[in-house]
Amino acid sequence: ASMGRTLVELFYDVISPYSWLGFEVLCRYQHIWNIDLRLRPAFLGGIMQLTGNKPPAMLPKRAEYMLKDIKRMAKYYQVPVNMSGDDFQRIFATSSLAAMRFITAIDMTNQQYLEPLSRQFWMRFWSQHEDISQPENILAVARQAGVSAELSQKALEMISSPTVKDRLKETTAEAIKYGAFGMPAVVAHYDGEPHLFFGSDRLELLGSVIGEKWLGPVPS
Repeated sequence: ASMGRTLVELFYDVISPYSWLGFEVLCRYQHIWNIDLRLRPAFLGGIMQLTGNKPPAMLPKRAEYMLKDIKRMAKYYQVPVNMSGDDFQRIFATSSLAAMRFITAIDMTNQQYLEPLSRQFWMRFWSQHEDISQPENILAVARQAGVSAELSQKALEMISSPTVKDRLKETTAEAIKYGAFGMPAVVAHYDGEPHLFFGSDRLELLGSVIGEKWLGPVPS
């Protein structure tokens, strides 16, 4: 982190709607707070498996609540998450592994596209209810994010390479090392130590810990 700035890492997966909420708010605050925001694409499936966690929606009462919660949060955070009851089946039936490897490949080669690309994956899956697991859909997302056909093709070829697979595994392991058990996992490096915040509703608390003023989810 540059002089006097707090490094804030966001570990996320595009299959997670709460990650999208946290991502958008932190992207807004990176221009307001004295922070260096580092986006860390990781694999939620790996975190769940390695920590023994289970998707919250597997508990029917919790799924019912989550539906209302995400609707309210989307409105309050001004993020176009568009969720309905059958989305839980869609999530369970979709693997985000290829998408997260693709995002990792772009992070390693053309980092300037990392933020818009991640956003477009969420837009496609959570706003437009389209698939994000097939190569042609991944390329369509990249196109939306302004990535050239040449770069996208190269990144798509990279997703089967050990370099990209290992990088995603390492990032996921790093999140777990910080104490993550789900996503989004936000790690603030402040006062010489890492502070973990879980979820998109703890950003006010993050501000309080690092000495920054919270101005709501949509700071003007």
